[in-house]
Amino acid sequence: MPQIETILTPALFYLHSRGLIEKQVVVIDILRATTTMVVAYENGAKNVIPVESLEDAMKHVAPGVVLAGERNGVKVEEFDLGNSPQEFTRDVVEGKTIVISTTNGTKAIQACEGAKYRYISSFRNITAMVNQLIHNNCDVLLFCAGWKDKFNLEDTVFAGAIADKLAENGFEINDDATIMARSLWLLAKPDLAGFLANASHVKRFKTLHIESDLDVCLKFDQYSGVVKL
Repeated sequence: MPQIETILTPALFYLHSRGLIEKQVVVIDILRATTTMVVAYENGAKNVIPVESLEDAMKHVAPGVVLAGERNGVKVEEFDLGNSPQEFTRDVVEGKTIVISTTNGTKAIQACEGAKYRYISSFRNITAMVNQLIHNNCDVLLFCAGWKDKFNLEDTVFAGAIADKLAENGFEINDDATIMARSLWLLAKPDLAGFLANASHVKRFKTLHIESDLDVCLKFDQYSGVVKL
């Protein structure tokens, strides 16, 4: 029976780094990196390349490449795009390669590159992601990007949503972190936006005047594809 475990922040990744080659890892950064990457594919991006540092991103400069990045929620000044999913419109990204570097999400993606399968996901493709994990039929590690190595609510709630669906399909929850994540999801499910209203990252959105991104990030099943790295 496949097992489910959850990493609540990248600071805890070292506890799970062994045995990755046998596992499928889902990297979660709901606000906003993994949502934004899914939106890029929704709108016809040819490829999305996540990189950890801004310097690595600059190495990819070439015709047909769009540089995207943020630090502390703010667009990198010399880049084409920031990290708002609303910037990744079809007219901007269709047929293009997107190279993206963010404060939290792309760091987590790079950390787990040794996994058997490595995915990014969001509410916008949650059903497709669950179906793929069930099809692969091996242990799942739900990796929350958090905020600067700290726990955050929205990533954990999403991990709980994935875990809930997998548990209904025969996967076994194998740690307290996943039990907690699933419990949070069941609390949040009736009013997800309301549940997250006081989350630290949502407050940060308000400070940066980017509240409208939240609506995009919390929409379900807008994309039927899976984003595999």
